[in-house]
Amino acid sequence: MGVPLRRRSGRSVYRETTPAAAVAGVVESAWTGLVGRSRPLRVFPDGCVDLVWDGRVLAAVATVRGVLWHELPSADWTAGLRLRCGAGGAVLGLPMTELAAGATPLRDLWTARALGAESRLAACVTPREARSVLEDLVAERLRDVELDGLSVAAARALGEPSARTDRVAAELGVSERGLRRHVRHDVGVGPKELQRVLRFHRFLKRVEAVARDHASLADVAADAGYADQSHLGRECRRLSGTSPGALVRSWAGRNVPD
Repeated sequence: MGVPLRRRSGRSVYRETTPAAAVAGVVESAWTGLVGRSRPLRVFPDGCVDLVWDGRVLAAVATVRGVLWHELPSADWTAGLRLRCGAGGAVLGLPMTELAAGATPLRDLWTARALGAESRLAACVTPREARSVLEDLVAERLRDVELDGLSVAAARALGEPSARTDRVAAELGVSERGLRRHVRHDVGVGPKELQRVLRFHRFLKRVEAVARDHASLADVAADAGYADQSHLGRECRRLSGTSPGALVRSWAGRNVPD
């Protein structure tokens, strides 16, 4: 699930921690959300899959095809693991093209194993305990699957602003067709579309700098790999449904329509 624009606000707090060593190869981070009241959360695409415990259901949340609204229940806290971009298909055990955008109950994919994890999660009284249950669940899953790491390596390489798909394929020792097949299976979109998502995610990481007047939108667009600020504007509207300026104002707490 995409990282929120602001990790702290008057309504919630979001914190990340380093995952356990046993799952670090496929898990990018463990996180906790202090929720407060029930409300919809705007989630931007980042190419990753999160395993999310919201106090009621353990779900796999996919965000690669565009912005989505995820309903947060009223709870003291939520906890999750963010799988590395490119690890989703292998860990979940199905082509990511078959996973619907948004939240899919993990019991629909892993049945008894997921139901057992939900039972243990329901008994947790702290986010740390819940993260430990989630890490044990993924570690158990990894004993049943073989990971070649190609899609994770491909996503990492495609995340570079100057990356070209033909060069990435050559570096990984596969054809461009093979690269497309691996990335579509493990991420849900092809390499070109993944590059667009990763470039947009680089922009999101710089929204705070623009909001604090430490950088201009034009500078950030260039740094993120866009041709120009207009290119950033088009892609931002396509992937988030709003303009770069509106996202900057949203970070600053001034939700002005654009």
